[in-house]
Amino acid sequence: MNNWVAIFDWDGVIVDSSAAHQASWERLAAETGRPLPADHFTRGFGMKNEIIIPRLLGWTTDPAEIRRLSLRKEAIYREIIQADGISALPGVKTWLDRLVAAGIPRIIASSTHRLNITCTLDVIGLSGYFPDIVSAEDVSHGKPDPEVFLMAAQRLGIAPARCVVLEDTHVGIEAARRAGMKVIAVAGTHPGVSLADADRVVHRLDELTVADVTALVVPGKS
Repeated sequence: MNNWVAIFDWDGVIVDSSAAHQASWERLAAETGRPLPADHFTRGFGMKNEIIIPRLLGWTTDPAEIRRLSLRKEAIYREIIQADGISALPGVKTWLDRLVAAGIPRIIASSTHRLNITCTLDVIGLSGYFPDIVSAEDVSHGKPDPEVFLMAAQRLGIAPARCVVLEDTHVGIEAARRAGMKVIAVAGTHPGVSLADADRVVHRLDELTVADVTALVVPGKS
């Protein structure tokens, strides 16, 4: 029996897709002839498109049009990364290789659209590392609600106490805590000093060893 499983948040942990997402909003605005405030991306960071489009941008309140624009925005994002490329964050592949070698199961748990995740995994060449994904389509509640992480544990058939979440945000750390899981924070989106609620803070995932994390989950065992 495996001692623990690794649950990965997506953006800010495996990739940094912020530039591509910002560009996709700009391209959508140009394509549809709609205005885009200069500070829209900063103000909308972490919000769902269904909130950004009617409330932040004021483009429309019609549900069908909101959905159409949201899906088009995500399609443009995928076009951008397929055309321009994107890379995994430093240290990600090394850490994944360590987990594979140790037989530690891996799953992505994110509020990102599934197609965005699978498309990006193909671009960065890491598809084979994640047999399963919990994405926006699978959950009803966003972080700090623990639903996405609890669903990941259920998919893997393991108790939350044996799960280690890799996160980069405060709401993600809170969600992992509420799920009863250990959490390792990746500094970058936020400075490491502000992520003290995590069990450990790293700047790159390859700072971690399987033995260190095993000891975190199963005290006295490494």
